[in-house]
Amino acid sequence: MLNTKQLNDIEALQKECETHDNIQLKLNWDMLKTRFDDNNDFLLYEKDELIAFMGLYPFGTTVEICGMVKPRERRKHHFSKLFEQAISVARMQGFTKILLNAPAGSEEARSFLNVNKAVYNFSEHQMKWEQTELEEVHGFDLRLAEQRDLPLRIRLNVESFGLNEQSSLEIENRVDLEKDNSVYIIDVQEKSIGKIRVKVEDNEAWIYGFSILPHFRGKGIGRKVLQYIVKKYSTKGNTLHLEVETENAHALNLYKSMGFQIVHAQDYYTYK
Repeated sequence: MLNTKQLNDIEALQKECETHDNIQLKLNWDMLKTRFDDNNDFLLYEKDELIAFMGLYPFGTTVEICGMVKPRERRKHHFSKLFEQAISVARMQGFTKILLNAPAGSEEARSFLNVNKAVYNFSEHQMKWEQTELEEVHGFDLRLAEQRDLPLRIRLNVESFGLNEQSSLEIENRVDLEKDNSVYIIDVQEKSIGKIRVKVEDNEAWIYGFSILPHFRGKGIGRKVLQYIVKKYSTKGNTLHLEVETENAHALNLYKSMGFQIVHAQDYYTYK
């Protein structure tokens, strides 16, 4: 596991890089804080100062890679060395897909990805809810997920996000082990038709895995559930955040109509 000093050093380096480059890095802190070993993290220290970091973030059979280098230590091949190590470990662990994650506005990242022949895959918006009036909603029930709901959660990931069953199972098992995580099952007329996950940390509530079975889409259920969740968590003093693929026009329009605004974008590239 990463120790307290390492986590603090990573956080400090992230803040320095984001301020210097005016970007937002996606380091998946929920995973960094709950590592079971140190096989997926690569830290480069110089005289007790962290100058570069790279992390592997497994999502089933897919792994995401994201890293950073201290501004004054760039162009010294630190990133390339960590990248070689990370790719080697990812290959040994047998991931079938490697995604490189980079802030959309980072020219340095784009240049590195082009040199390494990474192929653009998709982009993702990070959105934040701005205060708007929300009405009371009805017509559904939300309950915390139970063990009996695992097959539904897997099915929803497969049908909504294109994951295979193995990846979906691994993701849901990992989610259940994380702290400050609430997975809700959406019930309509005693039928379980969807799910939504909310993770709260430092008064930020992040919405993940929001999905509804195809037959029940287009009936306004998703909008009502989202309104309920936003109201529930905002009244507790939390800001609301979520991520959505830029090509998912239906979801993007829904979130915008609910008061969510785009604040950052991340690009994902496939590495072979």
